[in-house]
Amino acid sequence: MTFQPGSENVASPSGDAILIALGANLPTERFGPPAAAIDAAIAALKDLAGVTVTGVSSFYETAPVPISDQPWYVNAIVRVETALAPHDLLQKLHDIEAGFGRVRVARNEARVLDLDLVAYGRVEISDEGGLVVPHPRLHERAFVLLPLRDVAADWVHPVLLQTVNDLIASLPDDQEIRQMQKT
Repeated sequence: MTFQPGSENVASPSGDAILIALGANLPTERFGPPAAAIDAAIAALKDLAGVTVTGVSSFYETAPVPISDQPWYVNAIVRVETALAPHDLLQKLHDIEAGFGRVRVARNEARVLDLDLVAYGRVEISDEGGLVVPHPRLHERAFVLLPLRDVAADWVHPVLLQTVNDLIASLPDDQEIRQMQKT
């Protein structure tokens, strides 16, 4: 697929939303606890040339999915605007992760920072160079959907054609999540 800005079919005001999920469950020497790393990652996103942050969700504490003995995660969603192609934006996200000391070894491992491009408007990409948009499991994850609703309450999944509220209502009961109180 070749990305062409403006080629999306925007079905709602949030239909054009570019959404980045943030997560961390390990402290870093440089930034401290996971919530501080998420704050620093949001600042790094705000500093990216060609990217404008237009919304930041509340922070949520979430149990690991799948269930494991890892520490709980801190998760959030950032809504951005950019003319960058999805692959270029993903590369910038990977660069930020690397700057935080992220090394990818295994799926679902504990991490100092995880940045996922979960939606890019109505664009659908199927496994092109490691990129799948919308994220293939976002509709199964409370830690994505609850913060997503904070920044795009009228968002509709571009493949499933379900609202974020319908997706939340369909979540399994076994996912533990709680909104964090900002200090």
